[in-house]
Amino acid sequence: MASNKYKGKYRIASTRLCNWDYGSNASYFITLCTSDRVHFFGEIHNGKMILSDIGVLVDKLWCEIPEHYPFIKLDTYIIMPNHIHGIITICKSKEEKNLFKTKDNIDSSEYRRPARAFQPSKVTHSPVMASSPNKERTIPASQKWQPNSLGSIVNQYKRICTINARKTQAHFAWQPRYYEHIIRNKRAYHRIKNYIINNPKNWKEDKFS
Repeated sequence: MASNKYKGKYRIASTRLCNWDYGSNASYFITLCTSDRVHFFGEIHNGKMILSDIGVLVDKLWCEIPEHYPFIKLDTYIIMPNHIHGIITICKSKEEKNLFKTKDNIDSSEYRRPARAFQPSKVTHSPVMASSPNKERTIPASQKWQPNSLGSIVNQYKRICTINARKTQAHFAWQPRYYEHIIRNKRAYHRIKNYIINNPKNWKEDKFS
Protein backbone atom coordinates (compact mmCIF):
# COMPACT_ATOMS: atom_id res chain seq x y z
CA MET A 1 0.00 0.00 0.00
CA ALA A 2 1.76 3.10 -1.19
CA SER A 3 1.73 6.34 0.77
CA ASN A 4 3.58 9.60 0.39
CA LYS A 5 3.48 13.21 1.45
CA TYR A 6 1.83 16.03 -0.44
CA LYS A 7 2.28 19.57 0.91
CA GLY A 8 3.56 18.02 4.16
CA LYS A 9 0.54 15.72 4.63
CA TYR A 10 0.32 11.97 4.27
CA ARG A 11 -1.69 10.75 1.32
CA ILE A 12 -2.55 7.28 0.08
CA ALA A 13 -2.07 6.69 -3.62
CA SER A 14 -5.40 5.77 -5.18
CA THR A 15 -4.87 2.53 -7.09
CA ARG A 16 -7.69 1.55 -9.42
CA LEU A 17 -8.11 -0.69 -12.42
CA CYS A 18 -8.49 1.65 -15.36
CA ASN A 19 -11.34 -0.28 -17.00
CA TRP A 20 -13.06 -1.61 -13.89
CA ASP A 21 -16.58 -0.45 -13.00
CA TYR A 22 -16.44 0.27 -9.26
CA GLY A 23 -20.22 0.16 -9.08
CA SER A 24 -20.19 -3.47 -10.19
CA ASN A 25 -20.63 -6.54 -8.01
CA ALA A 26 -17.46 -7.55 -6.18
CA SER A 27 -15.84 -7.64 -2.76
CA TYR A 28 -13.43 -4.80 -1.99
CA PHE A 29 -10.83 -4.33 0.75
CA ILE A 30 -10.69 -0.65 1.70
CA THR A 31 -8.62 1.44 4.09
CA LEU A 32 -9.57 4.94 5.27
CA CYS A 33 -7.00 7.02 7.20
CA THR A 34 -7.32 10.15 9.28
CA SER A 35 -5.47 13.26 8.21
CA ASP A 36 -1.82 13.18 9.34
CA ARG A 37 -2.55 9.80 11.00
CA VAL A 38 -3.99 11.50 14.10
CA HIS A 39 -5.39 9.01 16.65
CA PHE A 40 -8.97 10.22 16.63
CA PHE A 41 -10.53 6.77 17.04
CA GLY A 42 -8.88 5.55 20.26
CA GLU A 43 -5.81 3.58 21.30
CA ILE A 44 -4.46 0.03 21.40
CA HIS A 45 -4.02 -1.47 24.89
CA ASN A 46 -2.73 -5.02 25.38
CA GLY A 47 -3.45 -5.88 21.77
CA LYS A 48 -7.06 -4.66 21.90
CA MET A 49 -8.63 -1.55 20.41
CA ILE A 50 -10.26 0.83 22.91
CA LEU A 51 -12.55 3.21 21.05
CA SER A 52 -12.82 6.92 21.77
CA ASP A 53 -16.18 8.69 21.41
CA ILE A 54 -15.35 9.45 17.78
CA GLY A 55 -14.27 5.83 17.33
CA VAL A 56 -17.68 4.68 18.57
CA LEU A 57 -19.31 7.15 16.20
CA VAL A 58 -17.46 6.00 13.07
CA ASP A 59 -18.12 2.37 14.03
CA LYS A 60 -21.84 3.06 14.38
CA LEU A 61 -22.02 4.86 11.04
CA TRP A 62 -20.04 2.09 9.35
CA CYS A 63 -22.58 -0.49 10.53
CA GLU A 64 -25.41 1.66 9.17
CA ILE A 65 -24.09 1.81 5.59
CA PRO A 66 -26.38 -1.06 4.41
CA GLU A 67 -29.41 0.78 5.78
CA HIS A 68 -28.80 3.49 3.20
CA TYR A 69 -27.30 1.31 0.47
CA PRO A 70 -29.28 -1.96 0.58
CA PHE A 71 -27.07 -3.56 -2.09
CA ILE A 72 -24.06 -3.35 0.28
CA LYS A 73 -23.00 -6.22 2.55
CA LEU A 74 -20.43 -5.53 5.26
CA ASP A 75 -17.85 -8.14 6.05
CA THR A 76 -14.93 -8.20 8.51
CA TYR A 77 -13.69 -4.77 9.57
CA ILE A 78 -11.69 -3.06 12.32
CA ILE A 79 -11.54 0.47 13.68
CA MET A 80 -7.90 1.32 14.50
CA PRO A 81 -6.54 4.47 16.21
CA ASN A 82 -6.09 6.36 12.95
CA HIS A 83 -7.59 4.21 10.21
CA ILE A 84 -10.33 1.76 9.27
CA HIS A 85 -9.83 -1.53 7.45
CA GLY A 86 -12.89 -3.26 6.04
CA ILE A 87 -14.29 -5.57 3.40
CA ILE A 88 -17.32 -4.26 1.54
CA THR A 89 -19.30 -6.31 -0.97
CA ILE A 90 -21.47 -4.76 -3.67
CA CYS A 91 -24.18 -7.21 -4.71
CA LYS A 92 -26.79 -5.48 -6.87
CA SER A 93 -29.53 -7.37 -8.65
CA LYS A 94 -30.39 -6.40 -12.23
CA GLU A 95 -33.34 -4.41 -10.93
CA GLU A 96 -31.18 -2.65 -8.34
CA LYS A 97 -28.60 -1.74 -10.98
CA ASN A 98 -31.31 0.12 -12.89
CA LEU A 99 -32.81 1.66 -9.75
CA PHE A 100 -29.50 3.03 -8.48
CA LYS A 101 -28.25 4.52 -11.75
CA THR A 102 -29.41 8.07 -11.14
CA LYS A 103 -28.66 9.16 -7.58
CA ASP A 104 -27.23 8.13 -4.23
CA ASN A 105 -29.61 6.37 -1.87
CA ILE A 106 -28.69 8.16 1.35
CA ASP A 107 -30.27 10.54 3.83
CA SER A 108 -27.67 12.20 6.05
CA SER A 109 -30.26 13.08 8.71
CA GLU A 110 -30.73 9.38 9.48
CA TYR A 111 -27.10 9.15 10.61
CA ARG A 112 -27.74 11.27 13.70
CA ARG A 113 -28.80 8.58 16.15
CA PRO A 114 -27.00 7.97 19.49
CA ALA A 115 -23.76 6.00 19.23
CA ARG A 116 -23.68 2.42 20.53
CA ALA A 117 -20.90 0.29 21.95
CA PHE A 118 -18.35 -1.21 19.56
CA GLN A 119 -19.17 -4.67 18.26
CA PRO A 120 -16.92 -6.36 15.68
CA SER A 121 -18.73 -7.49 12.54
CA LYS A 122 -19.05 -11.14 11.65
CA VAL A 123 -18.80 -12.80 8.24
CA THR A 124 -22.33 -13.90 7.34
CA HIS A 125 -21.98 -14.49 3.59
CA SER A 126 -19.61 -15.71 0.93
CA PRO A 127 -17.77 -12.86 -0.74
CA VAL A 128 -18.34 -12.06 -4.41
CA MET A 129 -15.04 -12.45 -6.23
CA ALA A 130 -13.86 -10.27 -9.10
CA SER A 131 -11.18 -10.80 -11.70
CA SER A 132 -9.59 -8.64 -14.38
CA PRO A 133 -6.29 -8.78 -16.31
CA ASN A 134 -5.89 -4.99 -16.24
CA LYS A 135 -3.12 -3.38 -14.24
CA GLU A 136 -3.89 -0.89 -11.50
CA ARG A 137 -3.14 2.78 -11.98
CA THR A 138 -3.53 6.02 -10.08
CA ILE A 139 -6.61 8.18 -10.73
CA PRO A 140 -6.93 11.77 -9.43
CA ALA A 141 -8.94 12.16 -6.22
CA SER A 142 -10.92 14.94 -7.89
CA GLN A 143 -12.52 12.47 -10.33
CA LYS A 144 -16.33 12.61 -10.21
CA TRP A 145 -17.65 9.43 -8.64
CA GLN A 146 -20.25 7.32 -10.39
CA PRO A 147 -23.47 7.33 -8.28
CA ASN A 148 -23.68 4.31 -5.97
CA SER A 149 -20.17 3.20 -6.84
CA LEU A 150 -17.65 2.24 -4.17
CA GLY A 151 -16.06 5.69 -4.29
CA SER A 152 -19.40 7.46 -3.94
CA ILE A 153 -20.38 5.31 -0.95
CA VAL A 154 -17.04 5.82 0.79
CA ASN A 155 -17.14 9.57 0.21
CA GLN A 156 -20.66 9.79 1.65
CA TYR A 157 -19.56 7.79 4.69
CA LYS A 158 -16.54 10.03 5.25
CA ARG A 159 -18.67 13.15 4.86
CA ILE A 160 -21.27 12.04 7.43
CA CYS A 161 -18.52 11.00 9.88
CA THR A 162 -16.86 14.41 9.49
CA ILE A 163 -20.10 16.36 10.03
CA ASN A 164 -20.85 14.50 13.25
CA ALA A 165 -17.29 14.19 14.58
CA ARG A 166 -16.70 17.93 14.27
CA LYS A 167 -19.54 18.59 16.69
CA THR A 168 -17.11 17.51 19.43
CA GLN A 169 -13.70 17.66 17.70
CA ALA A 170 -13.38 20.63 15.37
CA HIS A 171 -10.07 19.43 13.89
CA PHE A 172 -11.27 16.02 12.79
CA ALA A 173 -10.39 15.23 9.17
CA TRP A 174 -9.75 12.33 6.82
CA GLN A 175 -6.99 11.89 4.30
CA PRO A 176 -8.36 13.07 0.94
CA ARG A 177 -7.90 9.67 -0.68
CA TYR A 178 -8.48 6.11 0.39
CA TYR A 179 -7.08 2.71 -0.61
CA GLU A 180 -9.15 0.00 -2.27
CA HIS A 181 -8.31 -3.43 -3.61
CA ILE A 182 -10.55 -5.84 -5.52
CA ILE A 183 -10.62 -9.24 -3.80
CA ARG A 184 -10.01 -11.70 -6.62
CA ASN A 185 -10.29 -15.14 -5.00
CA LYS A 186 -10.91 -17.03 -1.77
CA ARG A 187 -7.23 -17.22 -0.91
CA ALA A 188 -6.91 -13.43 -1.07
CA TYR A 189 -10.14 -13.05 0.87
CA HIS A 190 -8.94 -15.18 3.79
CA ARG A 191 -5.52 -13.49 3.80
CA ILE A 192 -7.14 -10.04 4.00
CA LYS A 193 -9.68 -11.16 6.58
CA ASN A 194 -6.92 -12.48 8.86
CA TYR A 195 -4.92 -9.29 8.37
CA ILE A 196 -7.91 -7.22 9.52
CA ILE A 197 -8.64 -9.43 12.54
CA ASN A 198 -4.99 -9.42 13.67
CA ASN A 199 -4.45 -5.70 13.11
CA PRO A 200 -4.72 -4.64 16.80
CA LYS A 201 -2.15 -7.12 18.11
CA ASN A 202 0.21 -6.25 15.24
CA TRP A 203 -0.17 -2.51 15.84
CA LYS A 204 3.49 -1.88 16.69
CA GLU A 205 4.52 -3.19 13.27
CA ASP A 206 1.63 -1.51 11.42
CA LYS A 207 2.73 0.89 8.68
CA PHE A 208 -0.13 3.26 9.69
CA SER A 209 0.83 3.52 13.38
